Amino acid sequence: MPTSYLTTAELAKRIKYDIRTIREQLKDNVLIEGIHYIRPFGGRKILYMWESIERDMQLHSKEESLGVPMAGGGVCHG
Repeated sequence: MPTSYLTTAELAKRIKYDIRTIREQLKDNVLIEGIHYIRPFGGRKILYMWESIERDMQLHSKEESLGVPMAGGGVCHG
């Protein structure tokens, strides 16, 4: 399956978040480099991988809200 790469502005439109929120709160806390985004050619530009983000949004929306999401994709239940 081909991957859809999005800029921060394109991702913001799709998930209805402010660009600043993605950059300051989601990137590196929820969206992990190598899983949800890449820096092509070792540059500063970031491209988000839509299919990975969509998969994880759906996965985490089904989990209980009592757990704490972990960086590796797991959930800590206390």
